[in-house]
Amino acid sequence: MTRMMNGLMGGVKVGVAFGVVGAAASLAAAQDLAVKALPQTRPVVISNATVHTVSGATIEKGHVVFAGGVISAVGPGPAEPRLAGQDALVIDGAGKHVYPGLFGANTVMGLVEVNAARATRDADEIGDLTPEVRPAPAINPDSTLIPVTRSNGVLLNGVMPLGGLVPGRVSVIRLDGWTWEDMTVREDAGLLVNWPNLRTSNAWWVTRSEGEQQEDIRRSLERVGNFFDDAIAYHAAKKAGAGTVTDLRFEAVGAVIRGERPVYARADEWEQIESAAAFCAARKLKLVIVGGRDAPLAAESLRAIDAGVIVTGTFRMPKREDSPTDDAFTLPARLEAAKVRWCLAGEGGEFQTAHERNLPYHAALAVAHGLDRGAAIRAITLSPAELLGVSDRYGSIDAGKSATLIVTTGDPLEMTTKIERAFIDGREVDLRNKQTELDAKYREKYRRQKQ
Repeated sequence: MTRMMNGLMGGVKVGVAFGVVGAAASLAAAQDLAVKALPQTRPVVISNATVHTVSGATIEKGHVVFAGGVISAVGPGPAEPRLAGQDALVIDGAGKHVYPGLFGANTVMGLVEVNAARATRDADEIGDLTPEVRPAPAINPDSTLIPVTRSNGVLLNGVMPLGGLVPGRVSVIRLDGWTWEDMTVREDAGLLVNWPNLRTSNAWWVTRSEGEQQEDIRRSLERVGNFFDDAIAYHAAKKAGAGTVTDLRFEAVGAVIRGERPVYARADEWEQIESAAAFCAARKLKLVIVGGRDAPLAAESLRAIDAGVIVTGTFRMPKREDSPTDDAFTLPARLEAAKVRWCLAGEGGEFQTAHERNLPYHAALAVAHGLDRGAAIRAITLSPAELLGVSDRYGSIDAGKSATLIVTTGDPLEMTTKIERAFIDGREVDLRNKQTELDAKYREKYRRQKQ
């Protein structure tokens, strides 16, 4: 049983006893040894910087003031002294840019350390229907993947479980904290469903006949449908006071059934997306597609129910032989033109170690293939916050929102841009990581050799 299941046990994390000493040693070697950020103790003023609010206009030579982890003022010109206080830390932002912290909407970060090492993979649970599973309690706060991701401006992540038809719920985390509780922004952001693939295959490695494949598809759709229909009936009976016996699986999806949180449906093919949209429309459920390679073809159905799409990266090859070579690169621009709500994430997926540090470059590739630069920045800041239900606190630089932001030397979509400072809920985080430490180590080595 993986640590995700421990969310049922009051958030208690049960240690896993590894069968070999080598596995335990590999985990010990893969730890982030940096000290976590201290709470914000005095106001911070960033002045004379270019402030990219994302929710509104970009402010040239503007200021941002925050205290207690919350932005108190944003505007042009210098900040008024009364807004900051006498003990404020003043950061001169001349020539610098301020952006909201970048947001990776689809990741297994903290659940998978080294994909080739089974002992470090904790992203899926046993069984096909496990809606009670929550990724947040399984997060490893000391993952070495977190600092390198943070150092490239990504400060928030949506963590999605893997495996099965209904593998569990989606959690939103901040990339700093001593424990998973410290890191958790939203433990339950919605329910993930791996939507059944509705196409049969005649590839050489497929051993089942077309009829058998169609029967498998029918059974999978039936199982998903029965699960949701039973959950809807369960909550209706409970509301009516029918003395229903508590079922933890159905309790776990109450917010989804009530329309408070969405169904996140992993789907790429047009048939899958249309099927998920019709399914959710019939049951009055909110929907966010995860993947969405063919989402522009289903734009009308998605707009009809105000569904969103989390595009899982642009670093992909075309799926079909007759697809344009830039099919994945132009997908964000096509969704933007189709007026579908969407955001951009990294690859995620079962065979991917988390590479969210590359998130801004996924957006840059989309810009190179027709997407407006402002839309690209929104796609990795405010849009994921909206689709994951935390835009009231994160995703833009506005008074009253969390002071989760980065100070950069330029546009974060450019590989030459350096992230100079980062704040998560007002706490300045350490931007060092294993790579920067090794860089300093060997620069010192060769400096000494030249003496």
